[in-house]
Amino acid sequence: MIQLEPNIEKASVQICARCIYDERVNAITFDENGECNYCKQIDELKAQYGTGSSKGEKALEAIVEDVKKAGKGKKYDCVVGVSGGTDSSYMLFLTLKWGLRPLAVHYDNTWNSAIATENIRKVLSALNVDLYTHVTDNKEADDIFKAFFNASVAEIEASTDLALAETMYRAASKYGVKYVFEGHSFITEGITPVGRNYFDGKYIKSIHKKFGKLPIKSYPLMTFSRFLYWTVFKRIKKIRPFWYIDYNKEEARSFLEKEYDWKYYGGHHLENRMTAFFHSYYMPKKFNTDFRNNTLSAKVRMGKISRVEAWKEYNTEPHLEANLIEYFKKRLSLTDKEFQDGMNKKPKSWYEFPTYKKRFERLRPLFFMLAKVNLVPMSFYLKYCFPSKNN
Repeated sequence: MIQLEPNIEKASVQICARCIYDERVNAITFDENGECNYCKQIDELKAQYGTGSSKGEKALEAIVEDVKKAGKGKKYDCVVGVSGGTDSSYMLFLTLKWGLRPLAVHYDNTWNSAIATENIRKVLSALNVDLYTHVTDNKEADDIFKAFFNASVAEIEASTDLALAETMYRAASKYGVKYVFEGHSFITEGITPVGRNYFDGKYIKSIHKKFGKLPIKSYPLMTFSRFLYWTVFKRIKKIRPFWYIDYNKEEARSFLEKEYDWKYYGGHHLENRMTAFFHSYYMPKKFNTDFRNNTLSAKVRMGKISRVEAWKEYNTEPHLEANLIEYFKKRLSLTDKEFQDGMNKKPKSWYEFPTYKKRFERLRPLFFMLAKVNLVPMSFYLKYCFPSKNN
């Protein structure tokens, strides 16, 4: 990514007065006070969910009671997606604290770091929680990743996010569970700006059809019909408890380290090596995009660091794991030249390929109703069901 002046007072771009989103962020606007629309969106979500207030706590208590009722007589009453990271590990602890019977669910794209794998083992063993895992054939997973790399689009790891969602739905359906818990917090992570990091089943299928070589057999692809099946017909609800409560990520991390000998992996989203490559190298170098502004802006809004500190950190090179690029090339069977040619290839955007985006927009009223009753995440409605300036 092109680094700017690290002194925020001397920066040559307009920067939000409350966070560090700047004028380069997609679909950003500023009000008369210099505050961006994304900060306002966070404020609106806090008011809506009562985050960190008695309103939010009561709402979550009611949800937990509904989960217990729906799961009565069943082995599990909720599923929790786990990655070995802070949020999902702590979420498992909380579900047990609330008296729930979770099933941990993991999608293995075969790029897990050793730390993440060990973190999952330690936490599940200590909490005595069962694990449901879907492992995609490593050659098939790599073929999908390589297809996205050769397509020269940003969403090189989109297949992982969608596969985890499909895997959690499958696990819930198998055991008759009606609630999926996710460890996402718009307070600590922010909401990814509109138009960034788009993915859906049709997009993955279209990229793979054009650039992939192996047939999709073990990869859990979520098509539009399957998405409706899980949400409308099976009515499996998605709950993000951190949207309701006062969640402190640093305190959660310290707790996990002390109680379970859990290990930190160096940064947000770095517990998986493909995800680390995406965040630390691919997006900054090829697309001039550094997603650290999401978490850094969140820290500024929470008062954990100043805008000055956040802007300075944002304009330094992101941490890059030793030998990560060589590992990426080896896994995808890329020569040095093929890798460099791919990095230098003109970037393309998701809207240049077939997707479900227009369909999501046409069905916006449906997805609004589904979001209101937690059948789809509110973040999905906000990001996917409104036109972006590029599509």
